[in-house]
Parts: sequence; C-alpha cells; structure tokens
Amino acid sequence: MRTVLVTGLGGAGRSTVAAATALAGARGGARTLLITADAIPGFPSATEPTGVTDGLWSVRIDSGAHFRSELLALQDQLSGMLDLLGGNRMDGEELTELPGSAELALLHSLRRAARGDWSRAGYDLLVVDLPPLRDALAVLALPGQLRRYLRRLLPRERQAARALRPMLAQLAGVPMPAQWLYEAAARRDAELAEVQALIEDRATTLRLVAEPGPAAEDALRAARTGLALHGLRVDALVANKVLPRHSSDPWFAALSAQQDKCLEHWHEERSAEAPPLLVPHLGRDPQGPEDLAPLADDVPALTPDSRDTGRAEDAWWIEETGAHGGQDGADGVLVWCLPLPGAVKKDLQLVRRGNELLLTVGPFHRIVPLESALRRCTVSGAALTDGVLRVRFTPDPALWPRTS
Repeated sequence: MRTVLVTGLGGAGRSTVAAATALAGARGGARTLLITADAIPGFPSATEPTGVTDGLWSVRIDSGAHFRSELLALQDQLSGMLDLLGGNRMDGEELTELPGSAELALLHSLRRAARGDWSRAGYDLLVVDLPPLRDALAVLALPGQLRRYLRRLLPRERQAARALRPMLAQLAGVPMPAQWLYEAAARRDAELAEVQALIEDRATTLRLVAEPGPAAEDALRAARTGLALHGLRVDALVANKVLPRHSSDPWFAALSAQQDKCLEHWHEERSAEAPPLLVPHLGRDPQGPEDLAPLADDVPALTPDSRDTGRAEDAWWIEETGAHGGQDGADGVLVWCLPLPGAVKKDLQLVRRGNELLLTVGPFHRIVPLESALRRCTVSGAALTDGVLRVRFTPDPALWPRTS
C-alpha cells in the first residue's frame, strides 16, 4: 500500500489538496482511502469508510468518540482498583476529550488502515489529511517517542522477575507493578510499532501544501530542517490557490506578481527536485468531487507501483577518516553525517546520552538511537558545514576490539 501524508501551512487548503490527491489516485485505478479529521464539503462524514466515487472511500476521525471509548476501556481494566479505593465510575456522556486526544485518534486510524481492518480487499493508496505542518511533524514523531517512554518506564527485562516481586515490594516499601500493567504496555508498544512502521515505510511520502507568499517562504524554509531531522522527504510541494496572471485589476495584478516572485524562489530552491505543482484558485471553496475534478488533474495520481520513495533511510551516513581528516582510517575516527538544510549553528544543540543522540534544531527535537559501531565510541567533536552536521566519534579502547 502506498501512503501519502498531506500537510502544509494553516489556511493553505491542505484538506482540499488531500481530497484532490485521493480523487486523482482513484481516477488512476487505485483503490483509495482518504482519512481526515476535518469536514470536506461533498464528502461523507461517517467514521467508517464510505464510498465517495468509483474506487474512492473516505473516513472521518472522531477524536471525541475515540477518547471516550479508550477511557472507558481503561476504567474497566482498573475496575478492581477503583472499587478498592471507593472510586465512582464515570459514564461516557460525562467525558469530554482532553488536549492530545486528536493526535491519538489519528494514530489509531493509521493503525487500523495499516492492519487492513477497514477492507478485506485492502487499499492501494492511503491519503491522510494531517494537521498543519508543525503539529504534523509532532504527530509523526509521536509513536517513536511513546515507545521510548514505555521502554524506559516499564523495561521488558523486568517482567522476568515476577517471582521476586513480593520480596522486592517489601524491600522497596511500595507495591510492584502488576502483570496486567506489563501486558498492557506490551500491547500498546505493538500497536505503536505498527503505526511507526507505516510512517517509516519506503512507500510513504509527505506532500506539502502552501499558498505562495512571503510568509510561506519563511515557514517552508524552516520546515526543511524539521523534515530532514525526522528523515522525511517531500514528494511534492503544492502551490495552492495560484491566482491567474495578467489581470486587468491592479489589486489582483499585485497579488499575482507577489505569488510569481515566490514561485520563482521555490523553483530555484528546488532546482535539484521536482518543481512545485501549481493548483489554481477556484475563486470559491470546492463543494464536492465534481469541483475537485479539475484540481485532481494538477496533482499526480500516485499508484502503488510508483518508484518514488519517501523515507530518507539512507540520508544519514557514516564515514571513516583519520583524526586529521585523512581517508586512511589509521586513527579510526568515525564521522556521522546528518544533512540538516537550513540549520543555524546557534539553534543547534547536541547531547550524547547513553546509546542515544539528542538533537535539537530550533523548534525541532529528536532522539536518535546510535548505530552499533558508534555506541562503542565517544563523541570527540561536531561541526555544521554546508547544511550537514558532522559528528565525530572516537573508538573507546575499552569497548572496541583490538585487531592484530
């Protein structure tokens, strides 16, 4: 299954482009599912896949219903403890969703799509209408972060000490976690792993939507760094709501000239990549698949056999050099190269903690596990040159096997 994640700047019309992309895929012969949290005019609002046109289904995420069902299920699991403490059970009608529930509902929908819960025949193309760009990057990083938290708080190796828990509880003076807690954590970890696998799959791409203009230029320039940090590559930059050129109206002519200037910059910045896709301004909000049909002609119909891949798994690489930059490797210095286009040195923070590298670039943050070879080294320096962060690792004699 091919997956297209659509995000962009607020107000740029990312939901419209997501719907047009899904329609283009269906018209190209792919069984397509559109997942969205926002209402799209002319599309069903059902929370289960519902047919839109031939080959196209859509499903709307209901974060409130998902929050209530999850909390009620947790309440059932804790029923014994709640009864012991004299707690009063809550009804679904009195539950209102909390911040963060929309992100968890989106991850749940991605998992259901990845597992094929919604269709026995399966889908060829999955189009996901994500939140605005900054929030979308946080959502895409969430499965890995939550799995890391679970591993730190409830390490799997401690489950083997079940026979020792009564004694450990006496020594520590506090009750040890019950087995159901470990089992629940294992289930959650498996569910998050499925979503993470979908996001990191080579068949998953990210599509950026922006309305040409000065504000969009600055925002997209900063976003390049966040995308590179999370190992994602954009398959297309969609310039949405492009105004017609050569208008006789001075006001429209000025706006069109401003858009043309921005588009020229985007062409220059993406000289080594595909040029931006231009989607014309309809002059109104589209009201259904019929209105989206002309827009679908301006976005490519992504099919499962497309050779384009989105996950930049090989974007980070390791070089072996000498201590003074030579290539003979005599001193065994390893350099981890991380392309971070647009990164500024003053906004860059780098921390080694155990077998992980904590990277912060401006507002973007990521914790990356080290390769096995780098785990046996110490960090001896780092430099940011030409948009590439080069972290130097020196082998630790106590951990690195000696050779004859």
